[in-house]
Amino acid sequence: MARLVIFGSAAAVSDAEHDNTHFLLQGDYGSNILVDCGSNPLVKLRRCAVHPGALTDMILTHFHPDHVAGVPILLMQMWLLHHQRTLNVYGLHHCVCRVERMMQSFLWDTWPDFFPVVFHPVAEQPAQPVLENEDFRITSWPTRHFIPTIGLRIEVKTSGRIVAYSGDTEPTPDIVQLACGANLLLHEAAGGSAGHSSAAQAGQTAAAAGVQQLELIHYRVGDSDPHRLVDEAQTTFTGPVALAEDLKEYEL
Repeated sequence: MARLVIFGSAAAVSDAEHDNTHFLLQGDYGSNILVDCGSNPLVKLRRCAVHPGALTDMILTHFHPDHVAGVPILLMQMWLLHHQRTLNVYGLHHCVCRVERMMQSFLWDTWPDFFPVVFHPVAEQPAQPVLENEDFRITSWPTRHFIPTIGLRIEVKTSGRIVAYSGDTEPTPDIVQLACGANLLLHEAAGGSAGHSSAAQAGQTAAAAGVQQLELIHYRVGDSDPHRLVDEAQTTFTGPVALAEDLKEYEL
């Protein structure tokens, strides 16, 4: 069965139990899609019994360090492990161009026998196709963040289930549209400030979109107990609410 595995649940400042937000989508027909890469996913891949060589795609939501800083180390490790398969990288033009320039600063064109990496720019418009294969159909919506950023709507073809991921965002009608009728909404809860949402605002979005289940992600750790966010979200959303935590799995 397809699954989603949380590799990191924290906002920009991580701690020993909460890595920066990124996750893996694993399909029934061989898809292994990494969404964001703010840390070093290699260890998490192995803990989930996924060989790094099985990684097929990477989707980057935006060019902030907690979402892309792990790209160089991951690509270098895959190369040192003799990865050969083409890796497709999807994201807004603003993001993928900067990631490519970041890799150029590491002189990756001089790494011998380096595997192919293909960048696929995504338009910054609602309901834009990102990736489609036997396992998933993924579309993106722009969010309201400090820089160009996308959230994702993920359709699991084998089950028909819908997963929505808000990305980093203030409340916006685009995220309600993105999440409309979803079985699972992963929504950030970094706090109700510019570029982000509080847990109560995440609950409001979940209620407006009519989702079945809300999981809070990209939340602050270290200086407060994130579990209080569940109670906060339940003031605005009557459905099931929980925290997305590192290595938590969801059957899709």
